[in-house]
Amino acid sequence: MKSRKELKKNARNNLKKHYLIFIVTCVIAAFIGTEFTSSFSIVENKILPESIISEQQKVDQAVKDALKGETAKSKKATKKIKEEIIEKDKKNQDKVFGRSRGVFAMIINAFSTGTIYVNFIAGMNSIIGHPNITSVILIGCSLLVSFLIWMFFINMYQALSRRIFLEGRIYKRVPMQRFLFLLRTKTWLRTSWTMFVTSAFYSLWCLTIVGIVIKRYSYMLVPYIIAENPKIKTLDAINLSRKMMDGHKWECFKLELSYIGWIILGTVTFGITEVLYSNPYRVAALTEYYVSLRKLAKKQEMPGIEKLNDVYLYETAPQNVLEEEYKDVINALNKSKSNLEKPKGLKRILADCFGISLADTKEKEKEEQEEIKQERLEIYKNIIQGKEYPMRLFTISEKHQRKRLDTLNYTRRYSIWSLIAIFFTAAIIGWLFEVTLHIIEQGEFVKRGVLQGPWLPIYGYGCILILTVLYKFRKKPVKEFFLIIILCGIVEYCTGVYLEHTFNGTRWWDYSGYFLNIHGRVCAEGLLVFGLGGIILVYMLAPLIDNLLKRVNPKKLIVICCILLSLFIFDHIYSHYYPNEGKGITDIELIVKGR
Repeated sequence: MKSRKELKKNARNNLKKHYLIFIVTCVIAAFIGTEFTSSFSIVENKILPESIISEQQKVDQAVKDALKGETAKSKKATKKIKEEIIEKDKKNQDKVFGRSRGVFAMIINAFSTGTIYVNFIAGMNSIIGHPNITSVILIGCSLLVSFLIWMFFINMYQALSRRIFLEGRIYKRVPMQRFLFLLRTKTWLRTSWTMFVTSAFYSLWCLTIVGIVIKRYSYMLVPYIIAENPKIKTLDAINLSRKMMDGHKWECFKLELSYIGWIILGTVTFGITEVLYSNPYRVAALTEYYVSLRKLAKKQEMPGIEKLNDVYLYETAPQNVLEEEYKDVINALNKSKSNLEKPKGLKRILADCFGISLADTKEKEKEEQEEIKQERLEIYKNIIQGKEYPMRLFTISEKHQRKRLDTLNYTRRYSIWSLIAIFFTAAIIGWLFEVTLHIIEQGEFVKRGVLQGPWLPIYGYGCILILTVLYKFRKKPVKEFFLIIILCGIVEYCTGVYLEHTFNGTRWWDYSGYFLNIHGRVCAEGLLVFGLGGIILVYMLAPLIDNLLKRVNPKKLIVICCILLSLFIFDHIYSHYYPNEGKGITDIELIVKGR
């Protein structure tokens, strides 16, 4: 067995290598309540403003009245709370956190005013006919939902987190996709059941004075055992943990006690030092301790230890083994390197920086397909080089899953004519979307937009900018999503300013009163829609449209694009002097004071 000093040294080194993912793993655990919940004491101790406390008390009373069967009284109370919120919102008309208009505001008000709870309880009362029975049913459903969330998410998360720490000991990279480990191996339900039984056993032992402490250490290794072998039988995992900890409980207690200084520091700093360092440090040290006990159990040939057989969780696989298991990837990787010629000059700048191809030839398509294949294969390089855990060598092997390489062509470069066609497609779809929305809301047809034609160019410009300016971020969907929101926000805000200055302050849209709006020109609700729509565009719609366009005769496509461009330019010139205005277009209901 290694000394505590050695365990802690190794733990610090592992934390240094994987600081971000270890921090994220422990923060999630603290957030959902698996462990380290005291780390969020700074949030729990936050003092709310008196106005919010008063509002919450009114909501609580309304819900209590609804449970008593006083439906009319509770609905009247929630309606009054909502009216007060909207009235305050109108008095402070330029604030960012608007709550009088929009879907976001409606959702937030429904929960914050208690309307959604009161209406649900009222509906239950009307069906059942007795408020007491309704209360019993709601309490029962609440307990059931809470239990299911605890069993299938909170309680089992500890095993998932231990897998991440175990891989971090040996490998230089632990991808975020490892959070899907139990789903990929189809062991989520089994893990949840094993952790549930373990918790049940410990709860029963807690009825005895000795069991509270002793059995805590007896069952401490169960999450690690499951992390290594998620298909191990429940009782086998529990018994193996008990045997491995036999004679080492006091030793483990002293290891935990040695962190008393960090715990005190965490209390003084309201949990900040725990979140940023000591929580993952302690887990990393306990992980080292488990590895030492596992090694000792293997040496002693402990009964049941053969079930812990994930060899490559503790050592990197030999290169020849990796090459044999991933030979299809290596072969594809080598083939994809053949005779790729990069464009030069302006063509290369447009291609590499903006994903624009000046021509749409068969040679370009062939080259692009090979490049895409190469990019998709890059994700396997870390595994082949021994930097990442080889999932194909896992004891519950992915051999049964498909090994076919994903060749989804979302990193493609678009030709000029494809971009023009995508621009008009987006502009027309955007126009149809807003016209349809107005029909649904107001029950009448209104031709939307400043132009006379059936298109809203802001949608088209947004799509083209997303596909070109953000070309280099397509391999990082999360970053792409947030950059799309920022880019679309800038485009919409600047377009709004331009139209107002060009047409003497006339507005074609106004988000005043929407939750999280900026001067009524952009709002969080719209930007979220743009972000989601942009992701769908990049990874699905644009490649699909481009594939369809490739079936069209190139000469016919060029003619169609030129005709559309000519009509669009003419519409711009004409609408500059005679913009599309009138009912449902520019007579927007303004709630901003002074307008």
